[in-house]
Amino acid sequence: MAFQRVVGLRALHTGPSREPCASWNFAIRQAADSGVPARVLELYQRMRAERAPPDCHTLPPVIKACAQLRDLTAGAELHRDASQLGLLQDLIVSNSLISMYSKCGRFDLSNKVFDEMRERNVVTWTSMIGACTQNGRPSMAMSLFKQMLSERIRPNRPTFLNLMPCISHAEDADELYRLIMEEGLDSDLSIKNAAVVMYSRCGRIGAARRLFDGIDNKDLFSWSAIMEAYANADIFDETLRLLIQMKAQCFVPDYVTVLGIIGACSKSTLSSLRQAKFIHGFVVRCSFEQNLMVGTSLIDMYVKRGSLGSARHVFDQMQQRNLVTWSTMISGYGMHGKGEDALELFHQMKHFVRPDYIVFVSVLSACSHAGLIEKGWQCFNSMTKEFGLVPRTEHYACMVDLLGRSGKLKEAREFIERMPIKPDSSVWGSLLGACRIHPNVELAEFAARSLFHLDPKNPGRYICLSNIYTSLGKTEEANRIRNLMKRRGVKKTDGYSVVEVKNKVYKFLVGDQMNPQSKLIYRELEILMDRIREEGYMPNTNFALHDVEEETKETSLYIHSEKLAIVFGLLNSAPDCDIRIHKNLRVCGDCHTASKFISKVTQRRIVMRDSHRFHHFSNGICSCGDYW
Repeated sequence: MAFQRVVGLRALHTGPSREPCASWNFAIRQAADSGVPARVLELYQRMRAERAPPDCHTLPPVIKACAQLRDLTAGAELHRDASQLGLLQDLIVSNSLISMYSKCGRFDLSNKVFDEMRERNVVTWTSMIGACTQNGRPSMAMSLFKQMLSERIRPNRPTFLNLMPCISHAEDADELYRLIMEEGLDSDLSIKNAAVVMYSRCGRIGAARRLFDGIDNKDLFSWSAIMEAYANADIFDETLRLLIQMKAQCFVPDYVTVLGIIGACSKSTLSSLRQAKFIHGFVVRCSFEQNLMVGTSLIDMYVKRGSLGSARHVFDQMQQRNLVTWSTMISGYGMHGKGEDALELFHQMKHFVRPDYIVFVSVLSACSHAGLIEKGWQCFNSMTKEFGLVPRTEHYACMVDLLGRSGKLKEAREFIERMPIKPDSSVWGSLLGACRIHPNVELAEFAARSLFHLDPKNPGRYICLSNIYTSLGKTEEANRIRNLMKRRGVKKTDGYSVVEVKNKVYKFLVGDQMNPQSKLIYRELEILMDRIREEGYMPNTNFALHDVEEETKETSLYIHSEKLAIVFGLLNSAPDCDIRIHKNLRVCGDCHTASKFISKVTQRRIVMRDSHRFHHFSNGICSCGDYW
């Protein structure tokens, strides 16, 4: 900074012009080119203090400096200066103001400047389209682009780069890329990279791949874009193949690329533990294992792939940890039903860092999953007493979940009624979920009324209430809720289960007949059902199809995707291997019970992840203690 200050002062005396304004402009431009926005503002303030009049060349770099610093106050003052000096009619000045206000989060002021401009050029339109993109207004960006074309303003490279992030429909993508080719910009690397991202966002993975394959001078962003495309499409094997190809072509990924791949593995329902370990090895070979963000993401990845031991190993090897690292590991213990381990780690953490709101969500959630009521209350009360943190809705939701899971529905309702803040959908959702475990129609309806108002498009809310009615024999009320779903256009998410066998993943739907081994699977399933019946398993037909005979209900339970995936795993894996299942929705109660019995009669461990937590079934017992 000291060097920059000397350069700036010298520029005042050695600039190319003796005119005061020109000298100041030269100094400001030099500071701007040196990438020191604070110095730009300082020089402008001195210029104004010495009563040197700014001109149309002075303001643009100063306005840009405000944008870089996100200094809205200084930017507004410059806007006033431009108005008083009659410089708003200068296109470069007004274009700079549009961009500045957008980057400072004041889209309304960007739009106001744009609307008041008498003349506009391609930079004006591009700046306004960019403002729409930055502020989440894709429809307006498209509308502006069409208006721009109607006024015969030819788009340029920045126009297309600003607009492409707004495209989400394949037809629009095709039309835009046609215009790009007409303008002769389709060979531009940045344009091609952005087009790969655009097509993948539109679900056109084939088009994205063809564009990628046609890039002769691929850069790191090219590789990152296509890998992200496959990861988002849940084609994770291809993501890893591309990663290997990229490394073979001497491209070394940066940590941002690596974070994207780890995150994709964490979110994917079709990625395996083997793939997670491959990524970890790749991270080590690239020397990123001690990067704080990468290490934390690896912990999250292993937790979600069901390997708590690997997650803890990464945690223990990290030389540096922050609150997110601690919270991720604590949350992992909670997801796997190890509440005591989560609390032990929480107490260790307090010796190193002060817990924040997010950490307490992880701790309270862990207490809830493990049924640690007293310790949950202690943690909740310590937020304010020990750490001066005022509980938020997510903390109250955890406490409602904790009370509700344990059957204390009355206390849960009273707790909600005493809340000093308005309960949101997470709080009411916790209460409704508790009524599913411990059927209570009155409270379920009480919670559902708020949920149908606050979260009307969430199918899980309707299905939960419908299932509660069904479990109590209230078929008419259950049908009424399902009809309400139809009238509101709320569609149920199709359930499926994925099983990992010999480093590959296989997907099953309810009643699936597509697997080549289907006949063998159903034959073995029938035998297995007889075996667990002998051990005391009784089908819970509350989780079966509606409006059918009881015998049909029992049969329909046998073909749930969880059971099909388990049998496939048993048939195709070694006796000492765990059966690893991932269900995209919450595991149904009957499949949960059946999985316990299957683990007992087969003497196989079953690790099942559903949308809420992990279940470790072994010798007839689940790690959740049936507390889910």
